[in-house]
Parts: sequence; C-alpha cells; structure tokens
Amino acid sequence: MTAALGYATVAPDAVLDAGSYVPGTVLDLSEPMVPGRVVCDQIVAARTPWSGTVRAGQVLTIVDVGANESGDCLIYNAADTDERYSVPDTIAMNGNVYVRTGTVLRSNLGNPLMTVVGNEVDRQDTIGGACSKESNTLRYGHHTYAEHGCRENFLYEASKYGMGVRDLVSNLNWFMNVPVEADGTLGIVDGISAPGKRVALRAEMDVLVFVSACPQMNNPCNDFNPTPLRMVITEPEEAR
Repeated sequence: MTAALGYATVAPDAVLDAGSYVPGTVLDLSEPMVPGRVVCDQIVAARTPWSGTVRAGQVLTIVDVGANESGDCLIYNAADTDERYSVPDTIAMNGNVYVRTGTVLRSNLGNPLMTVVGNEVDRQDTIGGACSKESNTLRYGHHTYAEHGCRENFLYEASKYGMGVRDLVSNLNWFMNVPVEADGTLGIVDGISAPGKRVALRAEMDVLVFVSACPQMNNPCNDFNPTPLRMVITEPEEAR
C-alpha cells in the first residue's frame, strides 16, 4: 500500500490552554533540535493523534511540552506502507532494548527508516506497547472501557491513508519510562522527562509517521496528567 505524500498543515502560532491540565503544570514548547527550514510545526493536543510525512534527510523533532507525556509512535515507508517499523529488527540490529542517540529504527525488511540524531532523555522505550480500550479493561476494569487509548488514536490516523487494524504493529513510546530489571521484569513507572525535552529523528527514506499523545489515565506513563506534544519537521541545509 502506498501512502499519500505531503506535509501536515503548518500551525506555528498554536495556543496552549494551561487551564486544561493539573494546576501548576509547566508547558515548554522548546525549539527544533536540528536547525533548518521549518516545513511543519504543529501542536498535538493532549490525548489526540498526529500523522505526517517526513522526507528523506528531513528531521522530525518531538517535544515533550508538559513533561512525561508518552508519545506512542509508528513509522511506515511512505511509498509502501507494508514496510513498517519493527521492534525485533531494531532491537537485534542495534543490540539494545533501549532507544538512544544513534539508534537506527529498522523496518520489517531490515531497512533503516529513521535514525535518532538527538535525544534529551536517557532512554526511550520500544517494548511497552500501546494502550487500548481492551487492554484498559483487562488491566484496570470494565469501567475504563469508555476511555480511548493509543490504539484507537492510531486507527483514526490510519483511516486517513486507507489503512486499518492489519497495519498496526508494535510501537515506540517516546518519553515513557519502562525500565528493564536484572531479572527481566519491566513495568511502566514514573517518567524521567521534563517540560521541553526533545528527541530528533532523521528520515532515511520518505516515511509516514503516526504519533499518539497518549490519553492513558490509569498508570503513571503520563504522570496522570496528559499534556501536548509539539511536532516540528525541519529540512537541514545539507539535505537541500
């Protein structure tokens, strides 16, 4: 399947409604990690999804505007979305379960999709998965069924490109803290990010990126306070 190429609508003057968050929440929009011509600048409201095309050589900076807001993420080859981000290939070919500066994000064909060229959080997660209405009810009770999760956000964005359930795979979780203990146990615990912290990804081919500003309110992945993300795509001088 081929995704439609093109950039998201630029919204450089987005206004953040501080009254929507826990009192005292600090919001920091920060700046792109890699300078260059800005081709997309959008605020992703708390609990909502985003998608956009990042062309080869361009850099996507994701800003954790309010601190510890998990940005669930999927990546596809924009020319053929049957090629998509692969957790096992990325872990095996980088030799590490954590995503850090220099990590090459690999596809199910083993090809490089994006490279982490900047990262202000010690480790980024790619094993914690995405929340959903089903996992919420299993973990937290049937009273949570009305709460949408990142899976539902992904499906909403996927529908814009003629994609659906069969196109969803295991994902990245920017700014979510999932430590792996010596005995192999893991859990979703308090975050290690802060307002304005960033991660920057250089596209190694034209890629379609989905991001969900995680709406989860039943575990500490968002510090029980979902906040926005900022998505900035820049075209560095050397990429022109």
